[in-house]
Parts: sequence; C-alpha cells; structure tokens
Amino acid sequence: MGHNDIALIGLGVMGSNLALNIADHGYKIAVYNYTVDLVEKFQKETPHENAEAFTDIKAMVASLKVPRKIIIMVTAGKAVDAVLHSLDGLIEKDDIVMDLGNSNFEDTRARSLELAKKGIIYAGVGVSGGAAGARKGPAIMPGGTEQSYALVGKILEDISAKASDGKPCCAYMGTDGAGHFVKMVHNGIEYADMQLIAESYLLLKRLGNFSNDELADIFSRYNEGELKSYLISITSKVLAEKNPYAPGSLVDDIKDSAGQKGTGKWTAISGFNLGVDLSLIDSACNCRFSSANPEVRASREDAFVKPISVNIDKEELIDIVEKCLYLGKIAAYAQGFALYKAGSDAYNWNLRLGKIAEIFRGGCIIQAKFLNDITNAFASDPELKNLIDAPFFKEKINKCLPSARKVAALAVATGIPVPTFLQAISYIDTMSTPIVGANLIQGLRDYFGAHTFTLIHNGETIHHNWSK
Repeated sequence: MGHNDIALIGLGVMGSNLALNIADHGYKIAVYNYTVDLVEKFQKETPHENAEAFTDIKAMVASLKVPRKIIIMVTAGKAVDAVLHSLDGLIEKDDIVMDLGNSNFEDTRARSLELAKKGIIYAGVGVSGGAAGARKGPAIMPGGTEQSYALVGKILEDISAKASDGKPCCAYMGTDGAGHFVKMVHNGIEYADMQLIAESYLLLKRLGNFSNDELADIFSRYNEGELKSYLISITSKVLAEKNPYAPGSLVDDIKDSAGQKGTGKWTAISGFNLGVDLSLIDSACNCRFSSANPEVRASREDAFVKPISVNIDKEELIDIVEKCLYLGKIAAYAQGFALYKAGSDAYNWNLRLGKIAEIFRGGCIIQAKFLNDITNAFASDPELKNLIDAPFFKEKINKCLPSARKVAALAVATGIPVPTFLQAISYIDTMSTPIVGANLIQGLRDYFGAHTFTLIHNGETIHHNWSK
C-alpha cells in the first residue's frame, strides 16, 4: 500500500513550486523528473518533510495511494506524450493523470479519449499565475470527469489562490479538454488586455508627453478605480523601474519587440473554427507579429506623409484614455466569454461562465475588480449571450464610447497605432448595427459563384440570374 497522496512529474520552476505548495498544505507528495539533476536540485535547495523525491518513475508510482493521482507539469506536446509513455503499464483503471501544463485542448481531448479505453482518467487542468502563483496559489481550471474532481478537487482548491471573499479560485470546468480550453481563452484575453494597456501607454506618452514616472503615477491612479487589476498594477511598476544597466528608465531600454508562446494564436484559431468574432485578440496577436522587426519599422519612419500635431489638455487626455481602456476591456472580455459559450456548446462542456469569471478573481494574470461585474452579470442572467447585453455593461459602454471615439480620432490624426482600440469600437458598432454590408458581399458571392442568398421579404433562399 502506497503512502503518498499525489505525485508530480516535472521539476522545472513551475513544477517545483507547485509541489512545495501541495506539501505546504499537508499532502504527502512524490516528485520525479526524467533528468536526475533537477531531482537533486529539488532535494538540495527546497527539501520539504512532505515531499519525497524519486529518480525512478516505477518507484514513484509504487509509492502512491490507490487510486493514484499524478500531476504532469512539463512542456506541452511531445514531452507530455513521453511522460504518458513512461507511465504505460505502471498505472491502471481509475487512476487519475492531470496535465497542468499549457497543452492544446484538442490534444487533451485526444489523450483523454485514448486513456479512457484503459479506464484511466485523464484531466487537462489549466493553471494561471506563473511561478509565483504556483508557489503561493494560482487560479486553477480543472477538466476531467466529475468522478476525478471528487477525488482531487479538495487538493486543487486547497492550493489555489483565494479571492477577496475567501472563495477558492478553482472550480470544475467540464470533461476532457475543458480546463485547457478555459486557460487558453484566458491567455487570449490576456493578450488583448496587455495590448490595450500598451496602446494607452503610447497615447499618453506621445500625446501627453508624460515622463515614465508620470505615466507610472497615471496607471497607479487608474488602478484605484474601475480598471483595478493585476496587469494595471504591474504596468505602473514596470514604468517606474529605473535602469540598473544604463541611464534612464528600464522600459526605454527594452527592445520594442514582444514575444509569444502560442496560446493567443490558439485562441484566435479557435475563434475562426467556432465562428466567433475575436477581433481584439486577433489584433493583439498581429501586433506581436508586427513588433518582431523594430529596425525595419524604424527604417520607414520618414517614408510617409507626416501626421498632424494636436494639443490636448493633459487631464482630459488621462480621462478619455482611461475610459477608452475600460471600453476595450469590456469588448475583449465580451469576445472571450462569447468563445467560452461557443466552445461549451460545440464540445458539450456546459461551462459555467459566471464561475469562470469568479475563479479568475485571484491568482491569475487577468485578475481584476472588473471580474466581479462579469460574475454578477451572469448571476443575473445565466443565459446572457454577450456581456455587452448586460444592463451594467450597456451603461458603461454608453459612458465610455464618446471618449473612445475621441481617442480614436486623435490617434488616427496623429499617426499613433492603436489597432486594438479601434477594433474595440468597431466591435461595439458592428454588434449594434442592423446592416453591416454583408448583403452586398452575399450578392457578389452569388454573382461570381452562385452561392445563393436569402430574401428578406419572404425568407426564400435563391440564386439570381444576374444581368451581365
């Protein structure tokens, strides 16, 4: 009979921190890594009375109580398959394997189906909060079966972050890939959120000519209001950081090129596959692509007609940018939660959208005061089709839209690129406009390809014999 409550495979920074978090909560955990050096590092640098390190995977599995509970925390893709291969023959019916990495939800669905043939429960579990969150308490989005959650849910809830009301930032999402899907879309929203902040920074810096210290104070001020969030709070800190390597602020010494690991792109692709408008998330991904070659962009600085200069009161600028940023946030979350709804319907997950917003209130990168309002919106109307239809957000949109339009006009006139802000305004306009020109597109499609169209007056779908 085994003595360890749970095992963790993968002792990178995230895995090690998560293992220590589990051990801190009184659970006996077995840890293993396929390279011995990380096992030895864990034993030497972070020994814990509740953690037992193994260099042999068979011995690790043998140390577990039945049904066995095993966490995989390795790089998505081939590394996950390699771990599953190494467990083949060592685990059996009713054992639970949880992938807490950033795996693609489609891969998780396939692995879940394959392991189910052997009676093994495979759960994709989304985790957000980075290394610090793994150690102190992340937001956790478990998939799998309700049976598996009954067995591991307490452990996951215990180690998760706690919201301001004390509730755990962890809840069962749904079967197979649901947990990883929820995390993927979380990351897509994060991309949009960060891009909107970056565009706010550009507008304030170039139109207001604020110093980095002044910008830090402005974002700190934003963080005291409706925009209060983790990302806004650390924006202020990044802007205030002095450069230890050269004179000036550190942010001015950072190359203007943003990387990405792919989850934003996966979200965008999922939106295309499910037919959901994710224009803000798409734009945020595109902005990272276009940022890749700052030297090439700089070489074109004088190639085109110079935009005009404008004068604007600084306090007014601070105010209208704040409102535009809030509007963008509404649009980004509206799109993300629309994708949650579409994914839930397509994959039969029965995702609880209000619960998703609730568990994002702590531990994760997009944690924000704003999420309480989303939770309340779905509590008031569980069948809410889009956040922009909620009375609370309708009121906020109407309050912010005039300022957002002014910001957009200023940005276009002065040549400041704010593509995601523009997408936010266009999304609100598109979703509230009866005619968007699709009638002409359908007429053109029928003209050259006989794709048919539907007549408004009688609902009939026809192909028209166009006059040549």
